[in-house]
Amino acid sequence: IDESITLNPMERRIIPTGLYIALPPGYEAQVRPRSGLALKHGITVLNSPGTIDADYRGEIGVLLINLSTEPFVITEGERIAQMVIARHEQGQFEVVEQLDQTERGEGGYGHTGVK
Repeated sequence: IDESITLNPMERRIIPTGLYIALPPGYEAQVRPRSGLALKHGITVLNSPGTIDADYRGEIGVLLINLSTEPFVITEGERIAQMVIARHEQGQFEVVEQLDQTERGEGGYGHTGVK
């Protein structure tokens, strides 16, 4: 960024980074929050983890939100997120009439307990 950006309480905005990457096929970049910003200032990555696909060639932007009650000023060179480069598989889908049975079955949110 060329000048500071103020992120007001409950405001979300794409923050430009000036970074561009070229990932090989089969890889992705995941943009994640920084724990210190989240704890100290309530700043987090809204779509965490944000995914950058291998065929994207534009500037990397970080979608931040300010969940605090105070404005947060972002200055040039400030570390606002972290990125993980990961290999991934491309799945092939198969249409079936019925799924195989498991012990869990259709049990959803909270079904497996907390311990």
